[in-house]
Amino acid sequence: MYTYDVEYFKRLFEKNFLYIRTFMRNVERYKNKIALIDAEKDKKWSYEALNSEVNKFAHALIESGIKPGDVIVYQLMNLPEFAFIYLASQKIGAINCPINYRLSPGETAYILDDSKPYVFIFQASLGEKVKNALEIAQHKPKVLIYVEDGKCDLGISYTEFIKDKPLFEPPEPSYDAWAEVTRLYTSGTTGRPKGIPLNNVNEVLSCLDIIIYLGLNKEDILFNLSPWFHRGGIHLGGPGPGLFLGAAIVAMKTFSPKRALEIIEKYKVTFTVGVPSMYKLLIEEQKKFSYNIKSLRGALSMGAPLDRSLCIEMKEILTPNIFNAYGTSETFLNTLLIPEDLPEKAGTAGRNITFFADVRVVKVYPDKFAEPEELVERNNQEVGEVIMRSLTGPYDYYNKPHERAKRVYKDWFYCGDLATWDEEGYLTIVSRKDDMIIVGGENIYPVQIEEAIQEHPKVLQCAVVGVPDELRGQAIVAYVVKKDESLTLEELKEFISKHPMIPPHKRPR
Repeated sequence: MYTYDVEYFKRLFEKNFLYIRTFMRNVERYKNKIALIDAEKDKKWSYEALNSEVNKFAHALIESGIKPGDVIVYQLMNLPEFAFIYLASQKIGAINCPINYRLSPGETAYILDDSKPYVFIFQASLGEKVKNALEIAQHKPKVLIYVEDGKCDLGISYTEFIKDKPLFEPPEPSYDAWAEVTRLYTSGTTGRPKGIPLNNVNEVLSCLDIIIYLGLNKEDILFNLSPWFHRGGIHLGGPGPGLFLGAAIVAMKTFSPKRALEIIEKYKVTFTVGVPSMYKLLIEEQKKFSYNIKSLRGALSMGAPLDRSLCIEMKEILTPNIFNAYGTSETFLNTLLIPEDLPEKAGTAGRNITFFADVRVVKVYPDKFAEPEELVERNNQEVGEVIMRSLTGPYDYYNKPHERAKRVYKDWFYCGDLATWDEEGYLTIVSRKDDMIIVGGENIYPVQIEEAIQEHPKVLQCAVVGVPDELRGQAIVAYVVKKDESLTLEELKEFISKHPMIPPHKRPR
């Protein structure tokens, strides 16, 4: 029995729980505050100026004939136009769909045919690849727009497209909290890329999760070193949380350790987001040139386990406040390591401390889902599959209803990652179901070997794979990038033979 008008509040919630509403509140209350910095051109936009840019683009889109629910695919590096598109599409009820700028023409064509965008926006430097993609694709977008960083004979330039367009607010579309606002494509590790449709609720809760657990505030200057087109870009220090919060975000076209440190020093960046390999390069550069990066109060690593040696160097050279996030495109942030966990828990994926997700490690069967209650032992030894129940993802794939049945069971998402966990709930990712190496009937997980080898002070990076072997089925091979050129094969073999975490049957041959 309800004691209030539930239906009225549902309608109120559905009409107003929108990402773009919070951005507009920031425009009103922080209009003169810096929102966006283009490091390439040393240009800054206040919230008021950013909103004006967004409105010009929104009006241009409406004049082109776009309707609510239409898709805008954009293939850009980290440029200001990325943020303009992300916001303008939401103002007019369109779906913004950023895609990887490294895709082959065939992969881009596949996405164009899958999402059937009304508008396709790309960097001029990608012109040849885009031309090839358009020749391959069956679907032809109505509007082609290129962002100028070179000459292009396809479509219209972004500058020309928005020329003389008004600065006032466009008409507000009729859409609600459940409407799809962002579509992200998976990397396609298990087949062709799949579109993940994120609604306003997913968008807002994703932003809140990261804002709360990183302790972000409106005075922060956020700098994502990685591309914005993926989940860890757009929703971890990219346009999503930064502009939702009222903070400033920095756009750096492509990653360079030297340029990144110059940007941190110049703009007094307070928080960075990147992958471990980026932080390794930053540290090497900082050791050589000692940039003034005292403004940096936090650094988040993602995309791969953060090993202990790198974590210690990050704390000593970059900032004491190191975080490590583990998640998926479908469910966003699942577990987190926070500064008080590190370096002691380095190498683990952290534990679930988010507001909007539950995480478990369950048994693995070859022909069926484990029940969500069939947990593996919390002993850091028994390996199981990581499953999540989250409000930051849609539990669906665009245009592929059959795919949900392969991943979702009883409201839990079965991600395919294999892990152990301990009594406190800290996960250690050991492999993926499809990465597992089987040597003489023994299940071998590459990550465990990679982490051990990377403890050698002369090793920069390591990748472990399985190759066919007549005797054992598969043999283990390690590919190593030297940090110190004096490293020899014999020295590394001796290190591996003496490492307590690499028994004989797990040693690369």
